[in-house]
Amino acid sequence: MSAEKTEWIEDIKPPATSVGWLGWVKQNLFNSPFNSVLTVLAMLLLATSVPPLINWAFIESVWTGTSADCRQANGACWAFVYNNVRFMLFGFFPTDDHWRPALSVVIFVGMLIYSGPRHRWNAKLLYVWMACFVLIGILLRGGLLGLTSVEDDKWGGLPLTLLLSVVGIVFAYPLGILLALGRRSEMPAIRSICIGYIELIRGVPLISLLFMASVMFPLFLPEGVSVNKLLRAQVAIIMFTAAYLAEVVRGGLQAIPKGQYEAADALGLNYVQKMRLIILPQALKIMIPPTVSIFITAFKDTSLVVIIALFDLLLTTKTSLTNADWLGYSSEGYVFIALIYFTFCYSMSRYSVNLEKELNTSQKK
Repeated sequence: MSAEKTEWIEDIKPPATSVGWLGWVKQNLFNSPFNSVLTVLAMLLLATSVPPLINWAFIESVWTGTSADCRQANGACWAFVYNNVRFMLFGFFPTDDHWRPALSVVIFVGMLIYSGPRHRWNAKLLYVWMACFVLIGILLRGGLLGLTSVEDDKWGGLPLTLLLSVVGIVFAYPLGILLALGRRSEMPAIRSICIGYIELIRGVPLISLLFMASVMFPLFLPEGVSVNKLLRAQVAIIMFTAAYLAEVVRGGLQAIPKGQYEAADALGLNYVQKMRLIILPQALKIMIPPTVSIFITAFKDTSLVVIIALFDLLLTTKTSLTNADWLGYSSEGYVFIALIYFTFCYSMSRYSVNLEKELNTSQKK
């Protein structure tokens, strides 16, 4: 090889500092004086905060034992979670029957995992979900198959949180689509009703809807007629979530090029066929990120039912903290339920990212 060619090859080789981990550090963390200062400050912050956190959470923590053992330690009292986890997860459900809400949670999680692959999105999946809802209702309510009857005011913890969120999302999604289509309808009456509903519900906080469902709604019922409080809260969550989903769907519909509508009309498709076969499949695909954000918000907003005395995961944890033996260990309890909320929310987020890649809606290749 000639000397000139060798020199040319040497010229195009990247410098040693641009490859490997050292090159990555230089290019991403110390590529400018400002970024270098921020990197140093971040490292100092981590150095001063992470070791004490690890020491509190793991090294000097108490994992089992009594509250007396925790008072003698300087770390976290995970023994609080260990001793109260069943009440935190299942509330006032009879202790001997805790296997029933535990099995309900397993069914919920199992169905969410089973429903993930797109090849299972068909009518059969809908029937499976309906059967699972019936089975979960039997497990929680009882009164059949030899199961002891348990009133719904004793349902609580994680099963109640999943019930409110999953049922809320399942029913709010199609309702939101119908509201979005109604808002874009050419029929003035339907358009006005949908606009009024969406703007009214989006103009008030969820707490106010829960209060109205729990306190005001029974006042308008005939004497002797009552509606279950859990059902009222569930309807309020569905109505609230559907209003926000409607605006997300409307944004997706507006993002579809006008030529798609004209092409569907040119094919002679009626309104239902056009929306079902041409427009909605494209609109729903491009609105995956905001839709999942609404789902995550709906899952977390179920914690607001504490204001109407429904013992969801948050309220059962707060109730556990009122035990005089465990006063002062609220951090451990809230960290535990925060991890549960994070697990579900992060799983939804990652699933949406994978779904975007599968449907080729993400711009990142």
